[in-house]
Amino acid sequence: MSVRDFTLEGMNTYAIIALICVVVVLAVLGIWWLVARRRKRRIEEQVGQVAAQVAQAGATSAGQDAGAQESQGGKVRSGRSEQGSTRNLESPESSDSRIVRLRAKLAKSPNPFGKALFAILTKDHLSESDWEDVEDTLLRADVGAEASEQLVDELRADARVTGEKDPQSVRAMLREKLLDLVETGQDRSLLASMPGAAKPSVIIMVGVNGTGKTTTAGKLARLFVADGKTVVLGAADTFRAAAADQLETWGSRVGVPVVRSEREGADPASVAFEASSRAKEEQADLLIVDTAGRLQNKANLMDELGKIRRVVEKNVPVGEVLLVLDATTGQNGMIQAKVFAQAIGITGIVLTKLDGSAKGGIVISVQRELGVPVKLVGLGEGPDDLAPFNPQSFVDGILGDE
Repeated sequence: MSVRDFTLEGMNTYAIIALICVVVVLAVLGIWWLVARRRKRRIEEQVGQVAAQVAQAGATSAGQDAGAQESQGGKVRSGRSEQGSTRNLESPESSDSRIVRLRAKLAKSPNPFGKALFAILTKDHLSESDWEDVEDTLLRADVGAEASEQLVDELRADARVTGEKDPQSVRAMLREKLLDLVETGQDRSLLASMPGAAKPSVIIMVGVNGTGKTTTAGKLARLFVADGKTVVLGAADTFRAAAADQLETWGSRVGVPVVRSEREGADPASVAFEASSRAKEEQADLLIVDTAGRLQNKANLMDELGKIRRVVEKNVPVGEVLLVLDATTGQNGMIQAKVFAQAIGITGIVLTKLDGSAKGGIVISVQRELGVPVKLVGLGEGPDDLAPFNPQSFVDGILGDE
């Protein structure tokens, strides 16, 4: 008898393979059942421990916040971070200190186009090629064609360039010309910072996803907390995963409550309305509403932003609509900016990421194109790297003066 015949003992090969497979499957199912049972028992034990801890904490600290306030049938809840408590809260940097520090950071950035202009203009004899270099420098810095041509014409006509070559004189002249381009004469103050401002003052943050809008909303809350204001945040970007969690993290650091939806994809306008109700009820100084920014659905997005504004104004007037724009996108970002400017009335611009690869001239071109001032700028990833825009400090920074 062959080995094959002896080992199989006349049984069909396929039947044996099938039997082995059944045994393996039963073994796997048995192991899975044992693991699942142990895991369930462990979870039940943990839940029991947590419940006991919660019960004990509730008995010893009755009256403390439960962490969230339920409203509107459980659809919207409000984070209960209390601004009056100083426990484990951060102390944001003051506005004045930020302006000085951000000017220094701008001067050290790799793209202060003012330095390049100064190097050209202090040459002994400026050729036509040099003037072309001046214009190219401005265009590469995203100043824009119209503003670049205007500045070159003014520089060529200035006696301090064509005649006197004292470096200090040339620098003073260049600073004067750049400041004329940057300073629009418009009020850059946020309404919430003005004496006698409405209470609560409302700021709606708009802009496409990826510009740092939610982060900017959180940083702006810190800025107002540093100035002694009480703030409520509304997480009305309900379509982007974790946007509300991100905003709640920012708020918790400085004791700012966040009104948010319990579920992703909820109605943004209902969150905004609930946030405005809470801000009004608590007589907060400021309400900041973060919104979605899916530009690919332009019509729906703009309709949604309009709806958010309308429902908020049923409770309190909207004082500001700030467009958040990524400065590193340069002239490409202008297309995004125009869409929002045409669809919803914006009152100011926030330029994020002005350090690094940003070229600075976008400040000039965006103000010219949209007719509204840059009110805030961000220079870095730090929590306090957002400051009110100051034209003098900006020009000094791009000229390399710390």
